[in-house]
Amino acid sequence: MRLTHVTTAELDRLEFHAVRSGEHGRTAARLLDLANSVDAGSEVSRAELFVRAGEQWEIAQEFERACSAYQRAIDDGGPTVVDAHALSAGALLQLDERGQAEGHLKRLETGEPVGLPTHIHVAEVLYAHDDLRGAERWATVGARRHAGRPQSPCDRDLFLELLRIRFRIRADMGLSEDDLDLLLDQD
Repeated sequence: MRLTHVTTAELDRLEFHAVRSGEHGRTAARLLDLANSVDAGSEVSRAELFVRAGEQWEIAQEFERACSAYQRAIDDGGPTVVDAHALSAGALLQLDERGQAEGHLKRLETGEPVGLPTHIHVAEVLYAHDDLRGAERWATVGARRHAGRPQSPCDRDLFLELLRIRFRIRADMGLSEDDLDLLLDQD
């Protein structure tokens, strides 16, 4: 098997093609092939390629395949933008596998702290599945963990996105504004 080096630009082109063509299943299969042949020095990790394949499977409404791709990312253990446990939990909720999804979320809570993209994903997934309490908790934990820390412009945008999601969830719950909600007024 010939090892390949995958760049972010190549990954962007593949995903853009899927959006334009609607060929999400074909793109997912291509991403799995790339993940299976990527070299150690690749700009994009093997685990991230598995995650991206899973996301394409989800768009194609192939949730079992998405779960399989996310599990391969988890098993690989490499770096990913959004933690594969969070993505797997979302796909499992689509399959009505609440217990397994909660298991992935519990692992995230008890493991190393996760980044803003993972907090955003979990909050949105739980919100979409009418778990407002869980969504608010995840958004609050993420916001509190990252509030007051020096941030790059990209991280600042992600932090504000998390605050907006949290505000929307709290409004739906009928909760009054708190100190984190007021941070939105400062921007």
